[in-house]
Amino acid sequence: MTKLITTAALLFSLGACATIEGAGEDIEAAGEAISEEAREAS
Repeated sequence: MTKLITTAALLFSLGACATIEGAGEDIEAAGEAISEEAREAS
């Protein structure tokens, strides 16, 4: 459930970025969050 909430929050934040740089930062943050969730699930 936490993974679903985290993923949804990250997708909404991607829609809020207005520049390519901002998009890159958002994608990086999403990747880090997904990696953290995977570590916790292991």
